[in-house]
This record gives sequence, structure tokens and C-alpha cells, in this order.
Amino acid sequence: MGERNKYTEAIILTVREQGESNRSVCAISPDMGIFYATLYGGPKSRLRSLVQPFNTGTIFIYDDENRHLKKISDFDAKHFHTSLKENLYKMWAANLASEVLMKTKCAGDDKSAYILLKAFIDGIDAGDERTARIGTARFLWRYLSLLGVQPDVSECCGCGRSFFDLHSDKKICFSPALNGFLCPDCQCLQQNQKPNGGIFFSLTKEAAEYMDAINNLSPGQVRRMPLSDESMDDFRRLTFNLIEQAAGTTLLTMKSGYGIL
Repeated sequence: MGERNKYTEAIILTVREQGESNRSVCAISPDMGIFYATLYGGPKSRLRSLVQPFNTGTIFIYDDENRHLKKISDFDAKHFHTSLKENLYKMWAANLASEVLMKTKCAGDDKSAYILLKAFIDGIDAGDERTARIGTARFLWRYLSLLGVQPDVSECCGCGRSFFDLHSDKKICFSPALNGFLCPDCQCLQQNQKPNGGIFFSLTKEAAEYMDAINNLSPGQVRRMPLSDESMDDFRRLTFNLIEQAAGTTLLTMKSGYGIL
């Protein structure tokens, strides 16, 4: 029989009522991935006040494998991320990130998914709302890479030309049918061959350069890069669509939070 008392670093994802005084807690850790555990105790319980969504710390679990029961015995909360509870956008963004991980089973890489989520939550907690909006798109773009479905934004999937050599104000377009980006010349060719040829999302050259930088520069360097409102909107619309397609299902957070996210 394995050791029943365990501990691991964890982020609390959701907390739901279970019966009259208990709660069902969903959390993620680099060691256990996404797991559920029961939190016992009434409203005056010390643990109940600590085990709250997006609090991060060391969680202590009593794991009875024979009864398929996990019980939270203690939680040493280190980061409370209070701004997520005070800012509506940040709260919905954190919920979206949690749902993405849960729906995609952490992309089969619990540790990397945990690191990405923790960095994201820490980042949006420390910044303002605009920073959080850009940070959400960056998180989703990085997570698409972890899933193995991130399209190549460095060159045209039609002719292979580097977008960074373009000297045009025309926007680059993403083709869902090709799962790639097309330069202005190939956009015209695609539309002539296939009317309404599946080109749904366009983005500025600045947005494409920013997305490419996320893949090649350090997070600190990317955060210091300027991004216009137009490019940010293009980037956000595209990543929101791509992540829902990758999840293969409607993301309830995006549906319920329409107008907020």
C-alpha cells in the first residue's frame, strides 16, 4: 500500500459545495496534474478560508486509494492573488485558463501546464487590466504550442515567404482550412481558387511579429515589447478562436463571459 499522506505544490482551480458543510475542490499540481479532493469543515473552518480559487501553495492530501478518496488535511497558502477577486476581467481570464487546462487534460504534460498557469496567474495579478488582456492571449498562444497545434506565424504557408520581409500595410490572414497564415498575395490566390476560401482572421504585421517573439524571446523581453490596440485585438481574437478549436468543444467561460473577455 502506498503512502497515504502526500503533499505537493498546487493551485486551487474551483471550489464547490458538497453536502451541507463540505466542499469539492479541484486543483492542479506539477506532480498530480488536475485532481479532486474533499474539504471537510463548516463555515468557520480555517482551511475553508485558505482553500479558495487561484490561491497557490503547498497542499497536504490524505489519499485513500482503496476508497478512491482524497481529503485535504492542510493548505499552506503562499499567494492569494487578491486582484483576481477584485477585477472582473482578471477573474474570468483565470477561469478561462483553468477550463482550458481541464478540458484538454493539461495537454498531457502536467508540469509544463502547471508552470504556464502559475506564471499567467502571477502575471495578471501583478498588472493592470490591459496587461491582463495581453497576458491572456500570450498564455493561450503558448498553450497552443504545448498542445502541438500552434500554427507557424513566421512565414506564409502558401509561398513560404517570411512575413517579416513584407513591405506592405495589408494584413496577414489566418486560414483555418490550411491551419496557417497567408501573405497578401497568397490571400488573393486562395480566394480566387476558393470563394470565401476559409480566411476568417486577419492580423497586423506587428501582431505576427509579437506572436513570433513569444516563441523566441524570454517572457521578460516580450512583456517589454509595445503592442498597439489594433494588433492586440487581432491577437486576442485569433487565440480565442484557436484555443476553442483545439479544445474541441465550446468553452463555457468564453460563452458565459462574452462581453467581458
